[in-house]
Amino acid sequence: MVHLWVDPDVTGPVRVGFTVSKAVGNAATRNRVKRRLRHLTREHLPSLEELPGRAALVVRALPAAAEASYAALGDDLGRTLERVSPS
Repeated sequence: MVHLWVDPDVTGPVRVGFTVSKAVGNAATRNRVKRRLRHLTREHLPSLEELPGRAALVVRALPAAAEASYAALGDDLGRTLERVSPS
């Protein structure tokens, strides 16, 4: 799940934050999910840089992310970013 906030009056880089709760798994699992999401988000940053103003993106990992493959996480992240990105 992602949340996007854009302030059109202020310019600056996109800020990205990650939330991975204990419901996802133990510390090692949460860190693995966060590392994967961080890497996948970097691949999508060029499209987010086109947003007018300053943007803040919050990526929240759901419990199913612990069992998802890297490719499945990437597909899900891409779909959710398409939904929140203004086109």
